[in-house]
Amino acid sequence: MDLTSIELPGSVIRAVKASGDEVRIRFEPAYLVQTMTGSEERTRWWQNIELVFEGAELLEGGDAPFPATCAGGDVMENVYTYRDMVPVPLEGRGRTGCSLKLESGTAIRVEAEAVRLEREDHPRYIEHIRKG
Repeated sequence: MDLTSIELPGSVIRAVKASGDEVRIRFEPAYLVQTMTGSEERTRWWQNIELVFEGAELLEGGDAPFPATCAGGDVMENVYTYRDMVPVPLEGRGRTGCSLKLESGTAIRVEAEAVRLEREDHPRYIEHIRKG
């Protein structure tokens, strides 16, 4: 089985939009790392992605200047906390949210009842990541 995740550090947040009880964090681009089963090598890709929170409240970061480079942070989905990465695909209900840091020092914080990823088009290959 191949495993894919978004690397939060270095991914670019283009916008944070709150509308009603929905908060969308748009990564343009998001950098993905794919690990292939049976191989020590990994590959890096880019893709535009939106992290969508429903039943959500934007607690911090709505007025930050965008685009901005993400410095890392946490995405919460029920009992799981994903540090500096987001698994692909992601869809969950329950206690969800995020606490992201921007390179500028600004934070983005969201508390929500559901989270999902929306991916645009297909991932585009960047490079192989070799060990050592």
